[in-house]
Amino acid sequence: MSLPDLVLDWYVHNRRDLPWRRPGTTPWGVMVSEFMLQQTPVARVEPVWLDWMERWPTPSAFAAASRADVLRAWGKLGYPRRVLRLHTAATVIAEQHGDTVPSDVDALEALPGVGSYTARAVAAFGYGRRCPVVDTNVRRVVARAVHGAGDAGPARVKADLADVDALLPADDASAAAISIGLMELGALVCTARSPRCGVCPVSGICAWQANGRPEYTGPRKPVQGFAGTDRQVRGRLLDVLRGAEHPVGRAALDAAWPEAGQRDRCLVSLLEDGLAEQLPDGRFALPA
Repeated sequence: MSLPDLVLDWYVHNRRDLPWRRPGTTPWGVMVSEFMLQQTPVARVEPVWLDWMERWPTPSAFAAASRADVLRAWGKLGYPRRVLRLHTAATVIAEQHGDTVPSDVDALEALPGVGSYTARAVAAFGYGRRCPVVDTNVRRVVARAVHGAGDAGPARVKADLADVDALLPADDASAAAISIGLMELGALVCTARSPRCGVCPVSGICAWQANGRPEYTGPRKPVQGFAGTDRQVRGRLLDVLRGAEHPVGRAALDAAWPEAGQRDRCLVSLLEDGLAEQLPDGRFALPA
């Protein structure tokens, strides 16, 4: 069997039961999941996604919600600017696309906050289109199984898309399933640090195995810490605003982080990003 056939057969029998993959999930549901899953583990996304789709099952329903409400609903998913971009995109979908998420990659990429990966993921997973979808997991599987390298190294957008495109069959349904199967294989089996080659469906034809599993020696993406960073401080300040029923004074925010300079810098950045606002009386709140 070819690599795509092996991946497809494995995926059919081993895929995780994730709610956004279940029958009946709309392209809007897929789009929401893709925004949430950026740099956020599946386990944290699943309960938020389920609540989200109950409250806002369509782009127009979400667009009608206030920014304060959506920021509260976003909770601890992190990188909250994502939810404001999604809110803006939902407004465009509701007003310009008849409340239906576009199926065309170019139209999807034209939406605010939707990049190449998200556009392709929605086209493939939301509409079952033949469309190469490339994330870190997919790049690693292809680097090992096809090219015999220990890892993929820095992204090469055109080359990476061409690699995956070459693996996809002509028909939409199989191609979409293989796209998500490659991603699932990289997430569950062909992992970065502890690949489970003993249970890998493509180990028999894997070029990395044939090469003796050489170590990756190229440049690595630095691991970003969290403790003490501006990300943590911004999160603490947003926690105060999310948890307050009414606007809060400066003292409540000052209590969230001891280092004044960093705290002030992060508060300014929240205001500039539209994640918080200062009222005329000097108090602070989530944006209206």
